[in-house]
Amino acid sequence: MKTSFLGKKSKTIKKSGKNLLDAISRVKENINHGTDIWNVYDFMHLDKNKIPALNVLEISIPSKSDFMIESKSMKLYLNSFYNKSFNSKTEIIKKIKNDIQSKIKTDIKVKFINSFVKEPKFFDLNNSKLKLTPPKKIIKFNGFRSICPVTSQPDFASIYIFSDVSINISWLKKYLISFANHGGFHEQCIELIFKTLKNEISFNHLEVCGRFQRRGGIDINPIRGTHNKKLFVNFREFNQ
Repeated sequence: MKTSFLGKKSKTIKKSGKNLLDAISRVKENINHGTDIWNVYDFMHLDKNKIPALNVLEISIPSKSDFMIESKSMKLYLNSFYNKSFNSKTEIIKKIKNDIQSKIKTDIKVKFINSFVKEPKFFDLNNSKLKLTPPKKIIKFNGFRSICPVTSQPDFASIYIFSDVSINISWLKKYLISFANHGGFHEQCIELIFKTLKNEISFNHLEVCGRFQRRGGIDINPIRGTHNKKLFVNFREFNQ
């Protein structure tokens, strides 16, 4: 996959504004419902009096979009707001929405947030001694690792799965651990997990969520499911 900025030195980048955004084609999977939630923890801008303001921004991009934004380019773009003055947060949201939508050709959601939803109650996959997961419960696997396919740097996450049927615990643990040296972007990893589970087991309701650790002040959290109404929202294991 060819990218404009990932794996390149920032000082060689000459673009500015929305031209910093690098739209890359999304590999379309046969998954009906999903979204990618980006949390931007260090979004700085200037208010109307040119005083710096630091906030947390949430960007939600539908998984059905033809394009997605490469993460380094998103960071460069959002970091460019640090010396720009705006009259209101509404003005900022409108600009970010318009800039990103012009690149990926899909409607997105953007908002400022003050807190995260609490982590849902879950069945601890890592430490369970059972043979099967309980049906209709949220399952959590802590310590997921994958590799960026461009930089070869590791990414870490907790994986949350809702299943309306039981899953063999030994098989599921081994499968999730097998990603430790797998090269794939966050979105691709979650889609692969979803597809594998769906192909292995007969579900009526399945939803997979990856809560990835932040990099460069941003985390990306893909959700893929069988239902339009998602169980997983923008929660965190700890709020900080």
